[in-house]
Amino acid sequence: MESPLLKPMVTLSGTAEEGAVGPPLGLVDIGICESAYLFRVALPGVRGSESKLKCNIQLNGRVHIEGVITESQFMKNCSKVFEMKVQQLCPTGPFSVSFNLPGPVDPRLCSFSFKAGGILEVVVLKFRIPHLSAEGWFEKWYDCWSFP
Repeated sequence: MESPLLKPMVTLSGTAEEGAVGPPLGLVDIGICESAYLFRVALPGVRGSESKLKCNIQLNGRVHIEGVITESQFMKNCSKVFEMKVQQLCPTGPFSVSFNLPGPVDPRLCSFSFKAGGILEVVVLKFRIPHLSAEGWFEKWYDCWSFP
């Protein structure tokens, strides 16, 4: 049985919300290990710097991704005007995807990778509180929600 924490509520807007055509934008996978979370977000049609992609991760685990799906370079450079009769790819325009990770994180400690096929993959470390010894040395790190 899956935990409800593993089924994030995802909020979509713009092109992502329309979802009428094309591959689904904003599908989210979340992985958990002892010290970090991994999340992957499907962003078909997003092309690197052209898409003005921004990812904001907050301490409470809230993730907000926004950007713009742009026209293909071919369409921009083409001298002809095409009326699309069939459109199965994501339409152009702004989008945003927001969801919560299962717990708090340290947004300064993350690694981003944009994979082929429009998959944004991010690893972010869980927020941890250091436990100091009497001498002032770090003895252990504890998750902020589970103390000894």
